[in-house]
Amino acid sequence: MKIEKTFIKDLVVIKPRVFEDNRGYFFESYNKEKLNALNVEFVQDNESKSQKNVLRGLHFQNPPYAQDKLVRVTKGAVLDVAVDLRKDSKTYGKHFAIKLSAKNKKQLFIPKGFAHGFLTLKSNTVFNYKCTDYYNAESEVTIDCFDKNIDIDWQIKNVILSERDKKGIKFSTFNSKF
Repeated sequence: MKIEKTFIKDLVVIKPRVFEDNRGYFFESYNKEKLNALNVEFVQDNESKSQKNVLRGLHFQNPPYAQDKLVRVTKGAVLDVAVDLRKDSKTYGKHFAIKLSAKNKKQLFIPKGFAHGFLTLKSNTVFNYKCTDYYNAESEVTIDCFDKNIDIDWQIKNVILSERDKKGIKFSTFNSKF
């Protein structure tokens, strides 16, 4: 596994070492010892399946239920986005976007203090993520994924959103607890 830093502190891309031959492939999708530098303990795994053009996000949980996440795609592809919500960060309000796919097998580690969302690029995309805390509905917040203050280029206009995601709060009115 190779850990690559991004321009946002603590947000890292993980590239597994893939062994391929005529039978298929093998790789470690998670190795606690090799990812020890992340200093996290995962307690919950989640999986979602979505049709093409589904946008999920931008979600996060406020402290004390904030979650670190390790995300990856096991079928299909997504445009994955993390937004820095840490008030004292030099990159507060900035976002990082990356294509994650079953083909490239990349993963993104998203620490506490980030909003997260993804847009599915293929039908029947399966998205997996490990979390360091359990889901807590009362602490969950959704930020408007089309907010001009964040200015994410989702690359398409006609996305499929849940009712909850349609009601995301504006970043300009957001008061970070991170």
